[in-house]
Amino acid sequence: MGLPTLEFSDSFLDSPDFRERLKCHEIELERTNKFIKDLIKDGNMLITALKNLSAAVQKFSQSLQEFQFECIGDAETDDEVNIAQSFKEFSQLLNTVEEERRRLIQNADDVLITPLEKFRKEQIGAAKEGKKKFDKETEKYYSTLERHLSLSSKKKEAYLQEADMQIDKERQLFYDASLEYVFKIQEVQEKKKFEFVEPLLAFLQGLFTFYHEGYELAHEFEPYKQQLQFNLQNTRNNFVSTKQEVEKLMKRIRSADQDYKPPGQWTMEGFLYVQEKRPLGCTWTRHYCTYEKSSKTFTMSNTENKSAGKQPEVFKLKSCIRRKTDSIDKRFCFDVEVAERHGVMTLQALSESNRRLWLEAMDGREPVRNSACSSLKYSFGAGCSWSGFFKVLCLARRQSSKAPVDMDLDPDMWDNKTITSGLKNYLRSAPFLLFPHFYLFSFSESDDQNYRVRAVHALVHKMPERNKEMLELLIKHLVRVSAQNQSNLMTVSNLGVIFGPTLMRSQEETVAAMMNIKFQNIVVEILIENFNKVSHSLTLNGLVCTYSQTVSRGEKNSRSWL
Repeated sequence: MGLPTLEFSDSFLDSPDFRERLKCHEIELERTNKFIKDLIKDGNMLITALKNLSAAVQKFSQSLQEFQFECIGDAETDDEVNIAQSFKEFSQLLNTVEEERRRLIQNADDVLITPLEKFRKEQIGAAKEGKKKFDKETEKYYSTLERHLSLSSKKKEAYLQEADMQIDKERQLFYDASLEYVFKIQEVQEKKKFEFVEPLLAFLQGLFTFYHEGYELAHEFEPYKQQLQFNLQNTRNNFVSTKQEVEKLMKRIRSADQDYKPPGQWTMEGFLYVQEKRPLGCTWTRHYCTYEKSSKTFTMSNTENKSAGKQPEVFKLKSCIRRKTDSIDKRFCFDVEVAERHGVMTLQALSESNRRLWLEAMDGREPVRNSACSSLKYSFGAGCSWSGFFKVLCLARRQSSKAPVDMDLDPDMWDNKTITSGLKNYLRSAPFLLFPHFYLFSFSESDDQNYRVRAVHALVHKMPERNKEMLELLIKHLVRVSAQNQSNLMTVSNLGVIFGPTLMRSQEETVAAMMNIKFQNIVVEILIENFNKVSHSLTLNGLVCTYSQTVSRGEKNSRSWL
């Protein structure tokens, strides 16, 4: 049931029913006024919250923009580049969204708060002023009426006529105030249908525009999101593959002998204790030392706190002799002569095996003895490299070994996993390197896919025929496997993760080398995706020559493919 209608004629009667109907309008007007005040308060709170949210999002966006995403290794894959760039893409997307939100916040006061406040003050305020006037005229009129009706009829006619004129004037003022109030209160009730609904509509329109802009941005962001998800999955696969290799390396290092020498730029390096003579005796100070055999450069860096910032000492080694146990009360000692100092320096290694490594690196000699056995022992220890000796034996064994006869791998007798595992194990354990490892030099110089395809093409063209035949046979098989990825889940990316480390092995087993497995995976992906281009035996004109300078840097230190 809505509000009752107020007739202008009811103002003249001023009946109790009229007053009751008028009171219903007044109650509704007060309720509307309170509602608008609460709406303005909540609207201001919403605008403040939007401002705080916008400030927080902008701060978050700025943090994303400023963060530098660094990856391990000298070069990055396309996946890693895109992932590192993603933070800046996210930041740009959030900034675009916030620009629209800022417009919403700026317009909110003009389209919502100000119109509502204006309607409350001007329209509802005018109705309240009309009520005050109506109440005032009502009181005045009925007071005058009571006095008029109490006049005695014995008064003079002129006095009574003047009293009648006065009551008529008051009655007219009362009627005018009543009519104006009835008109105004019904006008406000009608105006509220649009004058404070329109601001809400305008605000919601701005809000929906903001949401729509977000939807459009999300639609434009979809291709990038899909590509990024692909990059993340590739990186996750590479991580799993690399992690397995690094864990294997860690286990091998953990189980290695104490005299294990990790690969590095120096012939030998590590901590040594240096004897320093003092007036009242001598002290032993820990130094980190390096030795480079080709230049015979020996460097010592004092690691004591009081020597922080001191430049390392560099010497030219002249000789190295193992110190006999009975000549010093310390174990694992040896003496070195350097050109820059007079006399010998006595150094203490960390263990007997560690001393042996230093002596071998420095071509160390045994103490002079009159025993033929000692001379023989020195000749054998200094003249032979155990690593090189076993390498020669291994190579000789590989060269003399004969290939096994062909086997009939009947699928009814052999499990698929056994066959595939055998294939991977054969390729990984083969005494030759199927694909050259120095391909990495090219990928650190360009991220152009066409360049990479041409680079791999050039490398394949330079491979020995037997390597090329085996590679072509394997990749042709992998192309067929990848074509069935819907059922076998062996996508090109997954095959790259599996066969990258299998086909290409680094010269050194280090964590840094493991980090380059991701590039091995990319090479296999290129071989599969561009099989026809890479395997096609065409004369490459100037391609190999153009690429030869890049490849030559890697060939200098590469081992033979066969």
